[in-house]
Amino acid sequence: MKIDLSGRTALVTGSTRGIGRGIAESLAAAGARVAIVGRDEAKSRQAADQISAEARGYACDVADPTSVTTLVETVERELGGVDILVNNAGLTRDNILFRIKDEDWDAVIDTNLRGAFVAIRAASRGMMKRRWGRIVNIASVVGLVGNKGQANYAASKAGLIGMTKSVAKELASRNVLANVVAPGYIETDMTAAMTDEAKAMLFAQIPLGRLGTPGDIAGLVTFLVSDAAAYITGQTFVVDGGMVM
Repeated sequence: MKIDLSGRTALVTGSTRGIGRGIAESLAAAGARVAIVGRDEAKSRQAADQISAEARGYACDVADPTSVTTLVETVERELGGVDILVNNAGLTRDNILFRIKDEDWDAVIDTNLRGAFVAIRAASRGMMKRRWGRIVNIASVVGLVGNKGQANYAASKAGLIGMTKSVAKELASRNVLANVVAPGYIETDMTAAMTDEAKAMLFAQIPLGRLGTPGDIAGLVTFLVSDAAAYITGQTFVVDGGMVM
């Protein structure tokens, strides 16, 4: 099935590398104009130049509501109304429960959850007016099953899932769809640094016996924002090689 996103504008946060970069590349390959978003403007612009002639790079601290609102307004002015919003930006501040500092809790919630909320609030106005929009929030299997040492991260990702269901119910009448993709362990800079022993232990938990790739996530996201998924909203899709089934 060939997906055609020609004429659509997509905004993908945290898209200079990793999963976000894979999503941006997939959307651009399908014909969308893509706003590449990262903390560093130079890196965002470099990634945009590498991805597509129609891509453009932007700097944004998604933990700052004003920065997020300004980002959406700028993208709409320069690339056209945001039709597709993918909230992928996130961070971790892992520690056991009793050692999580207040500022580490706030940093994770502000980036992973509040940042997504502010972006949705800003972008959905135009989507509702045009009566077409697609929102995909990138959560994690940790938001479904929890994980030791990640109470703040798990809370932020579980919050994303609950928020997405509410957004889906509120915006459905305007043909604005919202879904969640919850990745398992994906090949990233962090997993690349794992020892062979740690990887072997991890693979033993995954029925497919391998880590996922950014492309595994990007393919599903591209489907969800296409017209082929026009009757899907409020759902959470786990992409984890069968790890938590």
